[in-house]
Amino acid sequence: MKWKKYPADVLPAWVAEMDFDLAGPIKDAVREAIGMGDCGYPYPGGLGGAYAAFAGQRFGWAPDPRRVFAVPDVMTGIAEVLQAVTPHGSGIVINPPVYPPFFYRLRMTGRRVVEAPLRRDAGGRYHLDPAAVDAALAGEGAAAYLLCSPHNPTGRVWSREDLAAVAEICARRGVILLVDEIHAPLALPGARHVPFLSLDLGADLARRTFTFTSASKGWNIPGLKCALAVVAHVEAARVLEERWEALLASHLGVLATAAAFRECVPWLDAVIAQLDENRGLLAKLLAAHLPAAGYVPPEASFLAWLDCRSLGLADPAAAFLGRGRVALSPGADFGTQGRGFARLNMGTSPALLEEIVRRMSAAIPG
Repeated sequence: MKWKKYPADVLPAWVAEMDFDLAGPIKDAVREAIGMGDCGYPYPGGLGGAYAAFAGQRFGWAPDPRRVFAVPDVMTGIAEVLQAVTPHGSGIVINPPVYPPFFYRLRMTGRRVVEAPLRRDAGGRYHLDPAAVDAALAGEGAAAYLLCSPHNPTGRVWSREDLAAVAEICARRGVILLVDEIHAPLALPGARHVPFLSLDLGADLARRTFTFTSASKGWNIPGLKCALAVVAHVEAARVLEERWEALLASHLGVLATAAAFRECVPWLDAVIAQLDENRGLLAKLLAAHLPAAGYVPPEASFLAWLDCRSLGLADPAAAFLGRGRVALSPGADFGTQGRGFARLNMGTSPALLEEIVRRMSAAIPG
């Protein structure tokens, strides 16, 4: 999809997948299954244990493997849980600018989107606004809070204090809490991801908390269709167990995901080193070619959120595509707060990153 959506002369820097080759053990796991003719229904088997071991090593947190569930992808898991535990027409609080499916997938489930926008400081850095979250959850019919952690598109890695504030609000308001941690494996040097369930939530909030993650971003395997729903309470686990048929992951995805967590951490570390280099290179390239574009290097993943409001473009992504032949994600897709912004995928080679910025610069009049 990344390379086929636009004409061949367009360089794609939009959808959130990287250009790096797959880790060897992931290839081997899929090849072995194909060689055996094994393409049946999935059996999660040791997937929970593989993730628990990875989480212990990476985050210092040991989830119960019995409460780790395979699901097709993060948004499908979120949508299915919301339909199970919130009333039709209820309000779901989100923090724009944020991942576009947070808007349309929630509406497809028959829920209302309630916005508690992030706060942006003078330096362009985004922050959670606990007062805004609390006010949104106090509104009539608000039933759940959907948090993106790490945050897409801003690249923020929320601190333990940030997450504790969220936990206090959700516990006090008695709402369902869902946390999208899909970019967690890609926390970059200088930041440390804190899994929400590693907090001391207490039984009441734990039974209403669902977290979702995946190997799809960290190991570049979104097409294999497997993510994880992780819970810490028997009641939350029961919600997922009862919906097993609606949440069947891909068998090949389960095998690849287990291989990623068990055997491919060195590959992940190499990718993180490259992304760390790329975020620094992007700062230099923008300073040289598009100094009016605002850019705060992300703390996680491979997505750069660019403030293009000073470039004199009504629709920055459309201008970059039309005149520069480079495709970025339009900022307005992330909410009204994203107008004048664009999201750039820097999960590529330094040479292609240079070409992306060169084409963006060529799209600016004068």
